[in-house]
Amino acid sequence: MNVYPFIEAERVAGVGCVRRACLLLKVSRAAYYAWSTGALCERRLADEELLARILAAHKASRGTYGAPRITRALRAAGLRVSRKRIARLMALRGLAGRARRRRKRTTVADPATKGRADLLQRDFAPEAHKIDTLWCGDISYVRTWEGWAYVATVIDLSSRRVVGLALADHLRASLATEALTMALAQRRPARGLVFHSDRGCQ
Repeated sequence: MNVYPFIEAERVAGVGCVRRACLLLKVSRAAYYAWSTGALCERRLADEELLARILAAHKASRGTYGAPRITRALRAAGLRVSRKRIARLMALRGLAGRARRRRKRTTVADPATKGRADLLQRDFAPEAHKIDTLWCGDISYVRTWEGWAYVATVIDLSSRRVVGLALADHLRASLATEALTMALAQRRPARGLVFHSDRGCQ
């Protein structure tokens, strides 16, 4: 945030001195006076020049490079610059690299399910089924401050409604069965219900 206009307003109004305002706001008087005269300091000019190089490197990477890789690219081009300075200038301009999403495997195929008939025949259309005749289950994951959290869901394919849900910090079979038990207790489906899931060992 630029605090210099506030200091200028205080000085013009005559209610405060520049020295005290700069001291309270933790900025140097030299920087304030450089701002008030409209003269850009050497550091600011160097930052503007460096920012142009950063923008060019970011554009050349199709927006994928973050501060570490842009630093390496500029150093390879013969420029002596720190990563922290590049990160600061990129943050001021709203630039960021693209990071690969961390993927976690939740489906471990169970060999015993190989060759089993697919009762659903890949027909996931809602209008093709009646309510509480076909459910579908899956497990997903969410990264939290305390580690991975695993979410098992049971969805009614006709209404697309989540009818069963379970959350745990593990991927054991009990996670899937808790979600299914909740769905059965809530919906009480008639005989003949088909439950479809992937071929995971859970």
